[in-house]
Amino acid sequence: MGFPKLILLVCGKRKSGKDYITELIHCRLDSSICAVLRLSGPLKEQYAKQHELDYDRLLDATEYKERYRADMIRWGEERRTADPGYFCRPIVQGVSQPVWIVSDARRKSDIDWFRSHYEEQTVIVRVVASEKTRRQRGWQFTEGVDDAQSECGLDDGVNFDWVITNDGQDLELEAQVLSLLAFIHEKLLH
Repeated sequence: MGFPKLILLVCGKRKSGKDYITELIHCRLDSSICAVLRLSGPLKEQYAKQHELDYDRLLDATEYKERYRADMIRWGEERRTADPGYFCRPIVQGVSQPVWIVSDARRKSDIDWFRSHYEEQTVIVRVVASEKTRRQRGWQFTEGVDDAQSECGLDDGVNFDWVITNDGQDLELEAQVLSLLAFIHEKLLH
């Protein structure tokens, strides 16, 4: 495992804009400084292998992924229950950049694992968007998904270090991102 100066665990509901915010931050930092890590990568890769599915298609936002989402969530929960670091360990292997952005932290076990291994470096960033905004982005409530641990596990009992509101207000969003970037640069100097 590398030794980062800062780890941003980005979390939020489906269609809140977690990946969008991650990319905004990543694009403004040099790739030699910042690495984007995805917990869903090892999950989807192992799920695809075990179920003989197309891994690349599980990575995109198509109906193919949605068809398997509920079962993939159940399968992933079983792995996490047995070993909370099952999906965390693979994504940090060989990462040398001083800033890591984990774009899809979804469970307390994810946060707990990073805090137990990188207590001082771990910062939790919650991305929020109204249901109206999320619907405009294509979200529809899906039973077994939107009421599952993967969507609701961080709704209570977590103190977020940063909350970014992503409801399509470009100037407001830009101000929030600039504030977070200033924090990142300050951490890099120390």
